[in-house]
Amino acid sequence: MTSFSAELEQEARITSRVLGRVPEDKLTWKPHPKSMTLGQLALHTAMIPATTARITANDTFEVDPARFGKVLQPASVAEITKAFEDSVAAAKSYLEGLSAEKAETVWRVNAGDREIVSMPRKWALRSIMFNHLYHHRGQLSVYLRLLDIPVPIIYGASADESPFG
Repeated sequence: MTSFSAELEQEARITSRVLGRVPEDKLTWKPHPKSMTLGQLALHTAMIPATTARITANDTFEVDPARFGKVLQPASVAEITKAFEDSVAAAKSYLEGLSAEKAETVWRVNAGDREIVSMPRKWALRSIMFNHLYHHRGQLSVYLRLLDIPVPIIYGASADESPFG
């Protein structure tokens, strides 16, 4: 899926800028008791491309409700950076090998005997790999703002940076 590969490449550069602002000394900070920590959110965001590639590789993904939503706490920014680099590489490899025919086939998420969702694989990629990434990257930018860390350019100027110098 060439268009998805190109989109991933572009969005990875943007996501890398946001992840690059995560401070080592604030990984356990969170804005609210119900929120993920900054480190958890950054690591989750970093792992979205590879996780999506892994779960959409087969026609059915069996979700374990007991494990769903469990997010790891990274020990360092280096761990997040490495996870993101590996994640993007795995997702690019997957997307480059994905045929148009397989992208059109139905992909399902099941929990035991119950079907949770069913959609064309390409819709799952759009929803999980991309929309999900954008959502959490946006959350990360809010965390940065709340910590008074300059927010990088995402799509045009931020209050801290301009693409025009």
